[in-house]
Amino acid sequence: MTTARALVLEKQHELAIRDIALDDTLSADDVRIAIHTVGICGSDVHYYTHGHIGPFVVREPMVLGHEASGTITECGANVSGLAVGDRVCMEPGIPDPTSRASKLGLYNVDPAVRFWATPPVHGCLTASVVHPAAYTFKLPDHVSFAEGAMVEPFAIGVQAAVKGAIKPGDTCVVTGCGTIGLMVALAAYAAGAGRVVISDVVDAKLELARQYDGLIPVNVSRDSLRGTIDALCGKGWGADVVLEASGSPRVYDDVLACVRPGGTVVLVGMPPDKVAFDIVAAQAKEIRIETVFRYTNVFDRAIEMIASGKVDLKPLIAETFPFERSVEAFDRAVEARPTDIKLQIAMP
Repeated sequence: MTTARALVLEKQHELAIRDIALDDTLSADDVRIAIHTVGICGSDVHYYTHGHIGPFVVREPMVLGHEASGTITECGANVSGLAVGDRVCMEPGIPDPTSRASKLGLYNVDPAVRFWATPPVHGCLTASVVHPAAYTFKLPDHVSFAEGAMVEPFAIGVQAAVKGAIKPGDTCVVTGCGTIGLMVALAAYAAGAGRVVISDVVDAKLELARQYDGLIPVNVSRDSLRGTIDALCGKGWGADVVLEASGSPRVYDDVLACVRPGGTVVLVGMPPDKVAFDIVAAQAKEIRIETVFRYTNVFDRAIEMIASGKVDLKPLIAETFPFERSVEAFDRAVEARPTDIKLQIAMP
């Protein structure tokens, strides 16, 4: 154990920058990483404002943060392919490699996974972390630390595109233009979609989408999403893949109405409670339904998509705060300004 300065969620509504004892034992398969940039995720904010997410309850002080990049400062004896000085980003979930889920390649749904900043596991808003080399990824020289810290949320979009089995030229629809909705839309377009319609009710969010080629924003408080799809795909047909990223219980009728017969629906957003879902309408079209929980085996793909220039996430970073203003950064995130797609914190 060592004592380190960190951003600590003491309990609901209470954050502090203070020293805290953290386990920094380096095993033979681990690397030690000096943290450079950390993104603020909606889950971090939810723990701050609500004190829990489902069964995960903050019962004792916890370091926040799981979207991060940094520099390797030490390598365990068994580590190969990484070296001291490498700039990296980290996949924040550590599964049990012997679990049945992991052996099936589904380590993201391993019940024993330890995920940064998910109680009782500490996150990475501190100077240094120890992490398995297997879940640490080298960043190309021209990919910045800020972009590296965006790989984690973008990986959710890549997972959605993979689960949607998007084919070249597909018409896709993404419901929800928040952080994850934009990540899903950009991943879908980079994966080969010919065009991606993205919907929301907030113009400021849709204006961010408008700056990207291939994304067609629709404000569903004024315009018909179904009408837009009819104009693009032919009246009464539908999009090849619809990806739900809003988590709103009200969108499911639109989701089913906008997908073509035999098309695919990918459920990414997490509703706060159970939702009504018209099973017969889905059956009548023989829709394929896929679900997304975090990501698995896509971090390297996400990095390559950013490095290639097919996806530019830099315009989505609204502001970067120094570590000593971390509490201010979280209070800004609580405000949920429409254009604050991603706020980041730079470590000293």
